Amino acid sequence: MAVLSDADRALTHAEWMSLGNFPPTVLKADLRAAVNAVDDWVDTNAAAYNTALPQPFRGDATAAQKALVLQFVVSKRFDTGV
Repeated sequence: MAVLSDADRALTHAEWMSLGNFPPTVLKADLRAAVNAVDDWVDTNAAAYNTALPQPFRGDATAAQKALVLQFVVSKRFDTGV
């Protein structure tokens, strides 16, 4: 899977900005750089993530389902302070 388009990265950045959940000392350009870096990291590490998933989930789940389980785990880790 490829990285997000520039338009999608800009939309992600705008959505994050609208939440207002970032350090006040961080500039808009810094937030955009963070979005870009995370998107690049996800792209670079997609194969390792897929390999880490156990069968039969790895073979049977769609890319969207695999992304959703990652999203749920990361959100739960944040919510519980892990």
